[in-house]
Amino acid sequence: MNTGLKITAFAAAVAATFGTAYAVGTSVDTVATPSAHSGKAHTGDETENAEAEKGGGGHRDHTPGGLQIASDGYELDLRTPRATAGDRTDLRFRVVESGTGRAVTAYTRDHGKDLHLIVASRDLTTYRHLHPVRAADGTWSVPATLPKAGDYRVFADFRPRRAQEKVTLGADLAVTGKYAPASPPRPAATAKLPDGYEVRLDGALTPGTPSELRLRVTRDGRPVTDLQPYLGAYGHLVALRAGDLAYLHVHPSGEPGDGETEPGPEVRFTATAPSAGTYRLFLDFRHGGEVRTAAFTVRAGGTGHPASGDPTRSDGHAH
Repeated sequence: MNTGLKITAFAAAVAATFGTAYAVGTSVDTVATPSAHSGKAHTGDETENAEAEKGGGGHRDHTPGGLQIASDGYELDLRTPRATAGDRTDLRFRVVESGTGRAVTAYTRDHGKDLHLIVASRDLTTYRHLHPVRAADGTWSVPATLPKAGDYRVFADFRPRRAQEKVTLGADLAVTGKYAPASPPRPAATAKLPDGYEVRLDGALTPGTPSELRLRVTRDGRPVTDLQPYLGAYGHLVALRAGDLAYLHVHPSGEPGDGETEPGPEVRFTATAPSAGTYRLFLDFRHGGEVRTAAFTVRAGGTGHPASGDPTRSDGHAH
């Protein structure tokens, strides 16, 4: 998942953003975002697993993640290409081998999950980090309710068991209903969330050069020093490039229990933007038993204070 954006810290993810802090709703965890450490993969029939992973070899495509529906020997077969705004929809999809069409059923776990699913609107005002469940035949499914009509992008982030690197594939999702395009959020350094939480983003993003990003979590003006692990980290960050929604992966420089990483209030990352432009950054963190999301807008290669977020509230998302 190091296509596009590389992060040494996983507690916040991908630098680059649109300036708004999306205060996101909390939800019960089922699956989550990309992780820095892999555990044992889901086991199944070893013969099938071996065949399902053959597509991972060969030439590695270094195009930023999520821009292609097929890459690195795999394809995203989205079985639910349309949904209705405001209605619950069961999103269904498979990851298949290019050429054979065989569903992949063997994965290497990342932050405790075989696959992470991100859904974002093209205007970057709606974001969901979902946790699908896989059936024996390789079909993944997860319920989702998308609040606004418009064009969306679905990102499947995974690593086939025998592949050396993670793969991110993307497909378009059309959400029907009354459509009113939104303007991108304006930059601001602080994201305000419900229940008195605030997240401040410090640091600059430079195209082609590693940059440190620091996200500091407070509540009612006091530093939060007891962040809870969420899928193996104190924070998860996803960054999407405005315009084409290139998906950038970020990993924190530490993990709970390593003897060095503190549970807040600050989470650090090192990120490299693939190009100049505007990026939207979404940080998921857990505190008080709930997962919350803060969003920021960052301009890479621009002038002025590049890291910023806007206290506008997002519609929330499910974990």
